[in-house]
Amino acid sequence: MARPGFRLAVFATLLALLVVMLGAYTRLTHAGLGCPDWPGCYGFIGVPKSEAQLAHAEQHFPEHPVEAAKGWAEMVHRYFAGTLALVIAALAVQAVRRHGRDGQPYRLPLLLLGVVLAQAAFGMWTVTLKLWPQVVTAHLLGGFTTLSLLLLLALRLSRAFAPLPKLPLSLRRLAALGFLLVIGQIALGGWVSANYAAVACIDLPTCHGQWWPAADFSNGFHLTQHVGPNYLGGQLDSDARTAIHMSHRLGALLVTAVLLLLSWKLYRCGLAGLSRLVLLALLVQVGLGISNILFHLPLPVAVAHNAGGALLLLCMVLVNYRIRVIDKVRVGVGRGWRLRPVAAVGITHHMRKDSWRRF
Repeated sequence: MARPGFRLAVFATLLALLVVMLGAYTRLTHAGLGCPDWPGCYGFIGVPKSEAQLAHAEQHFPEHPVEAAKGWAEMVHRYFAGTLALVIAALAVQAVRRHGRDGQPYRLPLLLLGVVLAQAAFGMWTVTLKLWPQVVTAHLLGGFTTLSLLLLLALRLSRAFAPLPKLPLSLRRLAALGFLLVIGQIALGGWVSANYAAVACIDLPTCHGQWWPAADFSNGFHLTQHVGPNYLGGQLDSDARTAIHMSHRLGALLVTAVLLLLSWKLYRCGLAGLSRLVLLALLVQVGLGISNILFHLPLPVAVAHNAGGALLLLCMVLVNYRIRVIDKVRVGVGRGWRLRPVAAVGITHHMRKDSWRRF
C-alpha cells in the first residue's frame, strides 16, 4: 500500500512534465519576452486587451509592443508553474506534519520546495536579464531537476517494487553513467535552444556538407560573457552556433552508445521491462532529433523533442532507483551466514545496507 501523498506526488510529476513542455513551447515560439515584466504582464495579471490596458502598456513599456499570442504563451506557462509550486508546497507541509511516521520522506519534499523557489527566481531573471543564455539554460535544468525529484518522491512513496536479487556493480555504474550523460545532453540541448543554434546545421549526417565544419567553440561556450542588452534571437555568429550544434550531435552519439549498452545489460540481468523502456525512450528521442534537422525544426516536433528528453531522463531516474532499491544484507544464522534480500528503501539511517545482523 502506498504511503500518504503518493497520488499528489504523481499529479505533481505529470504537472511538472506539462510545465516543461509549456516552457519549451514558449522558447520555441520566441515568446520568452512576451511579457517584459515579472510576475505580471505589462503590470496586469493577464495580457492587456482593453484600450486602457493597452495604453498603459504602451506608456510604461514603449520598447515592447503587446503581442497577445506571445504574451498568453508566457502567462499560461507562469500560471501552471505557479500551480506546481503550490502543489510542491503542499507536499512539503505534509512531509513536515508526518515526519518520522512510517518511513515518510522528509528531506526530499523540502529539497523540492527549495528547488521550486530557486526556479521562480530564475524565471524572473530570464525576463529581467532579457533571455541571457546562462540563465535560460539554468532555468531549463531547474525544471528538469524538479521533474526528476518529483518522480523520485513518487517512487519512494509508492512501495511498488518487489525484491530483486543482487545486481552486478557494473550495471549500477553503467546506469549512473547513463544518467549523468543524459543530464549533460539536456544541458547541451538547453544551450542550443538558448543560443538559437538548433538550425545551425540543416543537413545530416554532415553539417554544411562537411563532416567537421568550421566551428568556434571558444565563443560558442563562452560562459562568462556579459549580460545582454537582449538575447532574443541570439547574438552569436554562425561558427559559434555551429560549434554548439555539433557538440549536441556528438553528445547524442555518446548517449546513444551508452544507453544501448545499458539496455542490453538490463536485459541480460532479467530486467526486460526496464530494458525495453530505455530502448523505446532512446529511439523515440533520436528519431525526434533527426526529424528536427531534416524538417528544419517544426514546432510540434521540437516541443516533442523537449518532452522526449524529459521522458528519457525520467526513465533513467526509474532505472537507477529500481536497481538500488533492493540489496543483499547478510544475515547470521548461528555460526554460519546466509544471504537475504532486503528492501534498501526500508532500511533506516540506523542500519547501513551492507551491515551484518545476527538472529
